[in-house]
Amino acid sequence: MRIFNTMSRQKEDFVPFDEKEVKIYACGPTVYNFIHIGNARPLCVFDVLRRYLEYRGYNVKFVQNFTDVDDKIINRANEEGITFEEVSKKYIEEFWTDAHGLNFKDATVHPKATENIDEIIDIIKTLEEKGFAYAVDGDVYFRTLKFDEYGKLSHQPIEDLQSGARIAVGDKKEDPLDFALWKAAKEGEPYWDSPWGKGRPGWHIECSAMNRKYLGESIDIHCGGQDLIFPHHENEIAQSECANGCCFSKYWMHNGYINVDNVKMSKSLGNFKTVREIAEVYGYEVIRYFLISSHYRSPINYNLEIIEQCKSALERLYTCRESLDFAMKNARDIEDDIELIQLMNSRREQFITAMDDDLNTADGISCVFELVKDINTKILDKEVSKTVCQTAADIFDELCDVLGLLYNRKSNDLDAEIEDLINQRQQARANKDWATADKIRDDLKSRGIILKDTAQGVTWTKE
Repeated sequence: MRIFNTMSRQKEDFVPFDEKEVKIYACGPTVYNFIHIGNARPLCVFDVLRRYLEYRGYNVKFVQNFTDVDDKIINRANEEGITFEEVSKKYIEEFWTDAHGLNFKDATVHPKATENIDEIIDIIKTLEEKGFAYAVDGDVYFRTLKFDEYGKLSHQPIEDLQSGARIAVGDKKEDPLDFALWKAAKEGEPYWDSPWGKGRPGWHIECSAMNRKYLGESIDIHCGGQDLIFPHHENEIAQSECANGCCFSKYWMHNGYINVDNVKMSKSLGNFKTVREIAEVYGYEVIRYFLISSHYRSPINYNLEIIEQCKSALERLYTCRESLDFAMKNARDIEDDIELIQLMNSRREQFITAMDDDLNTADGISCVFELVKDINTKILDKEVSKTVCQTAADIFDELCDVLGLLYNRKSNDLDAEIEDLINQRQQARANKDWATADKIRDDLKSRGIILKDTAQGVTWTKE
């Protein structure tokens, strides 16, 4: 597998520190509101990364955090007249509703900043002891210029960063580029006791502390949205490598931005879309399909036409899979078509080739639709063995599971009563008793069972 490493700006062979285990850290949400589709893109993309690595035989240790204390959370709490804990608890619960709706697999660990204050204080103390941090009136800052490689992830020369930085009047920092590791408590804000007085952690330091606690000093992949490259991930590298004295992350993966009607999605423009509001109309799976249908590094454009196209594409996948179930159920015990089995297996290999090329989900989905074409033209319209049908179904399910798709399939187990009614209808049709056949069809329709008569027999779907 080859991965585009933001650090080197090129594709590199993926070779984890441990040949059997991969350690991944993904920056999670700041929980003060419902997640929007910009938050959901890394959620879905790196869920596929985790699924694919597991599919390829790795044990994946996947950590995604919650930032549960932050200026935005405190402001929301003040607006609503509740505590910051109540705000974060509420929106973590809402996150899980959306994340599970999107078929996101729970991470190995979902740590919260407030549960790791001791670890955060410990890493700040280490930085201070090594001369990379300094305290001023209860605040603690990182000495950015002391880290010679600052800017290596964002590829920005230190001179350019300095020219864009300013020290505000009354600022306590030694240098404009220095950033906060610990913030002294202000009136009415939550705080924790520390060697520097009452306060709370800065944003960047929590990820460095939780990385070290749950994954160790060096990890294989750190991932997140493109907007996190600078300053968040740049600062994480500086903190972690100065504290630990070793490489922080071997690979850096970042997904592209989302545009809405060809304009970059932004809260300041008021054009951001929450996952919840889209799901209420189209369901969650259409959103997941949309978010992984393009290469993760490419910008993607959201509009209603594209979402409708994604909905139609998913329906094609469901229709094919349901038709394949019907074909398996009615297949006869005949000789296996070895060439057809080989063709099905070749689609798996094509899928692996696509996904090995920097997690190319767009081409991976194309491979699934090539498989759909094969099934529709070479299996469903012909008489083939159960083995051929089962091979096609197994590969179909295998690839869709890696992508996290087709997770809303109906159960194939009809109630005995409904099965009997379908058989009665078939007998009525054979007897040319059209009135009885139509009545049974209408009764089933009223119960959400839609019948479709085909050349191969009766298929059904649930509304």
